[in-house]
Amino acid sequence: MADAPADVKKLSFERAIEELETIVKRLEDGKVPLEESVAIYERGEALKRRCEDLLRQAEARVDKITTDASGQPSGTEPLDVQ
Repeated sequence: MADAPADVKKLSFERAIEELETIVKRLEDGKVPLEESVAIYERGEALKRRCEDLLRQAEARVDKITTDASGQPSGTEPLDVQ
């Protein structure tokens, strides 16, 4: 990681998940010095939280299809993500 890492809060879901996958691979290889392992693990945790936040936001925007008594679609309403 020679370049300064991007601000996690500004990353798209795709970019955050890509970077998280890279970190996981590096840690699994076991060839990263301890101090760097801790630093990239911490960044991985931040990336994981960013992905979770973006997924929650996307879920909140998804509409749920409602049906009438006969089972026919009758409209949409906001998805309850709680």
